[in-house]
Amino acid sequence: MEPLILALDSGTTSTRALAFDLSGRIADVAQYPLTQSFPEPGRVEHDAAEIWALTLKAALEVMGRVGERVQAIGLTNQRETICFWSRRSGEPLAPAIVWQDRRTADLCAQLKQAGHEAMVQATTGLLLDPYFSATKIRWTLDNRPEVRAAAESGDLAIGTVESWLLYKLTGAHLTDASNASRTLLMDLETQSWSPEMLDLFGVPPKALPAIAPTASLIAETHRLGRPLFVSGLAGDQQAATIGQGCDKPGLAKCTYGTGIFLLANAGSRPPLSRNRLLSTFLSSSPRAYALEGSIFVGGDAVKWLRDGLGILDAASETEALARSVPDSGGVVFVPAFAGLGAPHWQPLARGTLTGLTGGTTRAHIVRATLEAMGQQTADLIDTFRADGVLPSALRVDGGMVANEWLCQDIADATGLPVERPRSIETTGLGAAMLAGVGTGLFADLAEAAAAMVHADRRFEPRADEPARAARRAAWQRAVAQTLAGVAATPTA
Repeated sequence: MEPLILALDSGTTSTRALAFDLSGRIADVAQYPLTQSFPEPGRVEHDAAEIWALTLKAALEVMGRVGERVQAIGLTNQRETICFWSRRSGEPLAPAIVWQDRRTADLCAQLKQAGHEAMVQATTGLLLDPYFSATKIRWTLDNRPEVRAAAESGDLAIGTVESWLLYKLTGAHLTDASNASRTLLMDLETQSWSPEMLDLFGVPPKALPAIAPTASLIAETHRLGRPLFVSGLAGDQQAATIGQGCDKPGLAKCTYGTGIFLLANAGSRPPLSRNRLLSTFLSSSPRAYALEGSIFVGGDAVKWLRDGLGILDAASETEALARSVPDSGGVVFVPAFAGLGAPHWQPLARGTLTGLTGGTTRAHIVRATLEAMGQQTADLIDTFRADGVLPSALRVDGGMVANEWLCQDIADATGLPVERPRSIETTGLGAAMLAGVGTGLFADLAEAAAAMVHADRRFEPRADEPARAARRAAWQRAVAQTLAGVAATPTA
């Protein structure tokens, strides 16, 4: 029997288990939606107990069908989302605060005004933004008495989602450097918790997990029917970068899921952005870093069209609607529902829809929504180029890129060829590749990529430069209006 690798992919809106064979094909899959809670404007929470229960359910379902062939487990996860639990009971102490949450915007502003951002970036590769985990931890310690009491008694465990799932699977309190690099607490150079950052944010070091390699025999689980090692760990965007075969400096991928995340392999030394991009740890096999641009709203904008406005019955309708009109009719949509990410990093920004007329139809609004994906990507590509990173093509993945109109529009907006892989489940694939390396099924990630990563289709840019420039100018005007709205909003 051909061996399989089980990838557990716990995302923002769903958690799934995927069994990959060693050629990268999916042999089995189970998936369950996750409940997102919005207790107040700007706040987004998950129930860590639900994440665990549904991940275990999906894993057991797949193991029940193909478990005798599974040789290793890889874990990948929504990054920056932070969980709090009791070491004694193993149960959550507070809601998990999701990466999209904006409740710590004021704290980030205060830290910037106090002059801390340069030190934070030099140490962690990140910027001061509510996106990252450390200010979420600080808020929870200050506002959840049960969490504060657990910290004082030594009972508190803190970790990102993969750390929580690993704890429930194996009893080990571990994370990996790719996830730790998203907390604002890890020294990017040494891959260890930074005493200066722990002190700045007031995080108790004893509550944090130990940092493990991204690929090794990390910990053994007995929860899935027979003993198996978790041998791969990575945050979802690093896993997708690995799953796209970006194993050499300069190779870049962009994931179109709940948000949009563009990462380029930057080699074995931490890159330093001069244009407000992020430096992040990519993998430890071999050691590699990435330059990253993060956009908070991608597929969530389409979800809003469907669930918020009710102008779609299904996301799959967007391609036909976008094709049904020759252009957006002058409509430009900046979907800043959770603030603007790179390169603006403005957490107080809110979405704007401009250029509406009496002739605007739902097709125009849908097309403008999809066009926003390409324009946001073009913003990132321009910023990467300003930092000296010049991708020659863009590898894309995520649920949205099943839309061929969108893939072509991204090529037209960026001026780059867009390459779509055979399997768009690159996050799970990357976790499986890491697990394969960690358990010895592959010698290294290059060998894993040669066996498991396969191209599907390439989209060449078709738009001429004047047309591209005109669309870029309209987009930039709309973004300027969005930012002007922030400046005009009273702070008191």
